[in-house]
Amino acid sequence: MKPYLSIEKLTQRFPDGAGGDLTVFEDATFGVEKGEFVVILGHSGCGKSTIMNILAGLAEPTSGAVIMDGQEVKGPSLERGVVFQNYSLLPWLSTLKNVTFGVAARHPNWNRQKIEDHAVKFLAMVGLEGDVIHRKPSQLSGGMRQRVSIARAFANHPKLMLLDEPFGALDALTRGTIQDELLNIWGQMEQTVFMITHDIDEAILLADRILLMTNGPQARVAESVEITIPRPRNRTEIVEHPNYYAIRNHLVQFLGKRSKELAGQPTPAGQTNSPVSVRIDKTETPDDPEDKRPALRAVNS
Repeated sequence: MKPYLSIEKLTQRFPDGAGGDLTVFEDATFGVEKGEFVVILGHSGCGKSTIMNILAGLAEPTSGAVIMDGQEVKGPSLERGVVFQNYSLLPWLSTLKNVTFGVAARHPNWNRQKIEDHAVKFLAMVGLEGDVIHRKPSQLSGGMRQRVSIARAFANHPKLMLLDEPFGALDALTRGTIQDELLNIWGQMEQTVFMITHDIDEAILLADRILLMTNGPQARVAESVEITIPRPRNRTEIVEHPNYYAIRNHLVQFLGKRSKELAGQPTPAGQTNSPVSVRIDKTETPDDPEDKRPALRAVNS
């Protein structure tokens, strides 16, 4: 049975300016289950944002397909919400109207009061209440603008939420606060999320699974790492979990060394194009009492 979101042998090539083609990534094949929070990590140039644009319907792949809920993704749709790093708010509209604009498009049969009540509810979920909802984007801080962007996207109840480094431009304190708000709203809605980030600690905090890409060009999705830390997760307590640093060290080692070593290499013979599934769990009882290493399993997913 196919997963809720299925990415099948996705390949993207661009002209290289010398009469040939540059393969950004090839045969990217992975799935995302309904309600799952998946983060993708990789160095610049491996094609993360291109994959995101294809999932959003803003770009077409050279080959391959994206199937969501049994339908092939073709072009933009209200079924897919996107939160960008640069907020992308309409500057001439108030905070409230930036949200109601999308809700009205999603629910054309709702009356004005129902649309506003729905928008106010989602703004409150990201900590925006009172007079602030009537301010225009230019009167808001960067953190507030990103809250509006997140509320707007979730208020439309898309089948898939796409987050493209949404906290990259924020300071550490604001970033942490909005991460908590994002987890809260995601937990209430059981939303399917696909996110790009360069922050390993952020990825561990938010994700159910982390996809690791080799360096580009000719990048591929090499590993799928399960985050074996129970929810709910707290930023100040997660580092005390025995699996935290085992997972973090694996991610750092991959991005710092193996992503380069595997760059440009084809999928190993006998394996599918799917990433290798990795589970790291120090809380499991080892077979050998003397073996204190984390349990790591690598199998074809």
